Amino acid sequence: MFTTIPTIMTWTRIFAIPLIVGVFYLPDSMASAYERNLVATVMFVLFALTDWLDGYLARKLNQTSSFGAFLDPVADKFLVCACVLVLVHLQRADVFVALIIIGREIAISALREWMAQIGASKSVAVHMIGKLKTVVQMVAIPFLLFDGMLLGFIDTRVWGVWLIWIAAVLTVWSMVYYLQKALPEIRARAQ
Repeated sequence: MFTTIPTIMTWTRIFAIPLIVGVFYLPDSMASAYERNLVATVMFVLFALTDWLDGYLARKLNQTSSFGAFLDPVADKFLVCACVLVLVHLQRADVFVALIIIGREIAISALREWMAQIGASKSVAVHMIGKLKTVVQMVAIPFLLFDGMLLGFIDTRVWGVWLIWIAAVLTVWSMVYYLQKALPEIRARAQ
């Protein structure tokens, strides 16, 4: 369970966080700003791809587990939240965006845990709006980490800012969706 290939790949996303953050603390004598941005972007993209790959391999190799199902979204949330905080620190993302994204992750994780405890986890199962939110985040973050011209004509800062705000809107939308799905259970337990 702890040492299957998919689980090890999931763990790599967690272990990647200090590496991605640490790149931005390298002195100028070791790496230019462009090099730090490029390395952090490449690392984020590679580790983000393990999210798809570990799920695929778990199913293909018949190595799915309840621990893996728990760890996978935790690793995703850690990676995204850490990178969003780095982007705020670098003044490439607004604090308000970070509060929305991180606050939603905490709220929905707590909601899912509570719903699982009362046996109603299916009502807050992952929905398409949550998946869309994740895709937009996973494109916005590397654009903002790169912070330059891509292919000579795509300004990743401009596109990244737009995408991270779209991700924030989708984040609120998905949170409202999940809360609405859970509301009948919440009302039933509140009495």
